[in-house]
Amino acid sequence: MNLKKEDKPIKVILADDNKTVLESVQALIKDSGTIQLVAAYGSAKECLENIEKLKPDVVLMDIDMPLMTGIEAVKIIRKSFPGLPILMLTGFEDDDKVFNSICAGANGYILKNASMESLLHHIQEVHTGGAPMTPTIARKVLNAFAKSHTQQNSAEDYKLSNREKDVLELLVKGKSYKMISTQLNISYETVHSHIRRIYQKLQVHSVSEAVSKTIIRKILGS
Repeated sequence: MNLKKEDKPIKVILADDNKTVLESVQALIKDSGTIQLVAAYGSAKECLENIEKLKPDVVLMDIDMPLMTGIEAVKIIRKSFPGLPILMLTGFEDDDKVFNSICAGANGYILKNASMESLLHHIQEVHTGGAPMTPTIARKVLNAFAKSHTQQNSAEDYKLSNREKDVLELLVKGKSYKMISTQLNISYETVHSHIRRIYQKLQVHSVSEAVSKTIIRKILGS
């Protein structure tokens, strides 16, 4: 998934209290050409104070930080910037803190020791509406929403087309945009178009919101 040359770089701000991580991420992004690190902060508080001024396209947020954790910061960001993509940085995959981050409103996560290619890919994916996470975490999130909500609505209430329901069903199953494209035999761009319309009809801003609302209201009737 590459940005076209005429597209503007994706503006990213980073929050991590580990200086080595800050320097490492900055070095990885520096020469990418498609992504621009506009600011790096050693605390979640500093990051929150500058989001409105810097207007980033993506936030990279460490989960474990003193004074204010990344999870607490995500909850605050979601209240003022519901559509801003947030990618969590973590040293451990598939743990409870990652799960809690997603439930708080993060769009996905990436390991701190990830390669440059993986980091750039995850940033691009979350920027275009994706939700980088393993099936294990996705299933934990879905199960949590399914257990805590019982309200029902039908697909007709949201006027979803049959194809939009197909796409949404695959999202609920944790499929990536590329996998949806392959399984439904439609282009990657068409998947994006369907998901944009799904977001508009469900009045949500991210994959995690769309998935949770689907579970909460049993939109797919399953």
